[in-house]
Amino acid sequence: MLYRFSHKTGTYGVSIKEENDNQVLVQVEQVIKHPKQGDLHNPGKVEGVFFHERRALSHYEKRYATRSKLREFNVEEMKYEESLQQAITQMENDLKQQDTEYAKYALNNLENLKNDYSIQYKQKFF
Repeated sequence: MLYRFSHKTGTYGVSIKEENDNQVLVQVEQVIKHPKQGDLHNPGKVEGVFFHERRALSHYEKRYATRSKLREFNVEEMKYEESLQQAITQMENDLKQQDTEYAKYALNNLENLKNDYSIQYKQKFF
């Protein structure tokens, strides 16, 4: 059974691997929303900040969380690589509608990440 899990600015479909009291060990099975790019403390800013490149959690990556952080899984279940592509495409489409310096920087980060993901998952991300 999959659950919806938010980690920093990304959202993932996860399965539970272990449960201890209120702590659960979850494993990433798919990406629902790709993490935002840039400085999280200064959203939308590019001047005078370190513009972070933020990767999605990897397939099968595990994290501890509290049970209260898990939500109902309410999206289509799909393979990790397909879900990552869909999340990237959604973020790119949103950014392309903005005519800002932030959007340009974020799109550049996503291009770099797509190259990294292509190597990591041995398939082309477009």
